[in-house]
Amino acid sequence: MSQSEEISKRMEEYLEAIYLLYIKKRIIRLKDLAHLLNVKPASIVSELERLHNEGLVDYKKREYIKLTDKGFKIAKEIYKKHVIIRKFLIILLDIPEEIADEDACYIEHGLHQETLDKIIKFVNFIEKCPKGFPKWLEHLRYYYSTGNYPEECEEERCN
Repeated sequence: MSQSEEISKRMEEYLEAIYLLYIKKRIIRLKDLAHLLNVKPASIVSELERLHNEGLVDYKKREYIKLTDKGFKIAKEIYKKHVIIRKFLIILLDIPEEIADEDACYIEHGLHQETLDKIIKFVNFIEKCPKGFPKWLEHLRYYYSTGNYPEECEEERCN
């Protein structure tokens, strides 16, 4: 079990948001976190205190929020999941980037590790496959866009 599985989905959401703000601004303020999570600043305080008690963030009222080393490691792992799931949705399902980003956020917190491992392998394979974009994936995208099988496909399977 990874460290990110030991914390709640809500805590994961907060850690990822703090991580994203850190990457973007280096300084994490309560109001920026509230804006990113689309919640009121007052409702964030109790979650920050919980994260602080778990040793994942350094937080004191009226001060900047900072990830601890442990929190940074977990947040980075959560964000990596988000990125790989987003890529998977874009590559395999041809989902528009904005929707894939939103769906990845939803999916990442409940995905079983075995499923995530297979998605990682799939994305890595597609991105590093030396022969380029697989023909079956081209056929799949054609099917998505037209609702029809490409001519090269037989009735029940593609070559």
